[in-house]
Amino acid sequence: MGKLTLVSTGAGGSRYLTNEAIEAIQKADLIVSYTKYAKDLSNLLKDKEVFTTPMTKEIERVSFAIEEAKKGRTVALLSNGDANVYAMGSLVVELIDVNDYWSNIEYISLPGISSVLALASEVGAPLSQDFCLISLSDRLTDADLIQKRIKFSLECDFVIAIYNPKSKSRLDPYIGMLEKLSVVEDHRVVIIARDLGRDEKTIKITTAKELIEAGVENKDVNMSTTLLIGNSTTKLTKNGKVLTPRGYLDKYELDGKIKK
Repeated sequence: MGKLTLVSTGAGGSRYLTNEAIEAIQKADLIVSYTKYAKDLSNLLKDKEVFTTPMTKEIERVSFAIEEAKKGRTVALLSNGDANVYAMGSLVVELIDVNDYWSNIEYISLPGISSVLALASEVGAPLSQDFCLISLSDRLTDADLIQKRIKFSLECDFVIAIYNPKSKSRLDPYIGMLEKLSVVEDHRVVIIARDLGRDEKTIKITTAKELIEAGVENKDVNMSTTLLIGNSTTKLTKNGKVLTPRGYLDKYELDGKIKK
């Protein structure tokens, strides 16, 4: 029986690779990857057989990995971030299931550090209360449904992570998000992070007002950007870190005793 390991490579580059991910790559006799991810890990893949495809060729890439594993090979399929967060996990499981290959392939999925978690570690403690992830990509999800999710997540006062905010040809979902963001407080904390895990990483802490004023032409926002929109309690610390209080100091004194 062949083996297919879905390897989550983390938020970007090689910084967020887990030990499990590295081991799976080392043991594989075939690496299958989106072209950009393979370039990010070129030092780790230099002695490996590598099959890559460009963007939008996910079905081709996953089908190839599955069929090669079915032949008895040990295949590592690379997926950025966490493979089960807007990534390859669902397609891999779906194609194995449609082809009924469960008895022909040993399938393993390895978790990774998604960009929202990498971002949180860089800026302070912004995810200490309920939060949600919303992708603005309408390639596979109805655009109206995306806007509905944004509207209600703001109304429910979630901390919101936005993935895939905009590309050169896909602007409407981002415009709609800015329109809905305009109903919250102007001072709401917003974090703009690009290329997390890579040498060119940038992180900017701003406000909802400034993000809206920058508009759709905002050069800090593209497909490599993760946005984090704080909730109504999110604030900056004295040294400029981002904090969404969990609520401990509302309930307890500094000595740990419950407030009366």
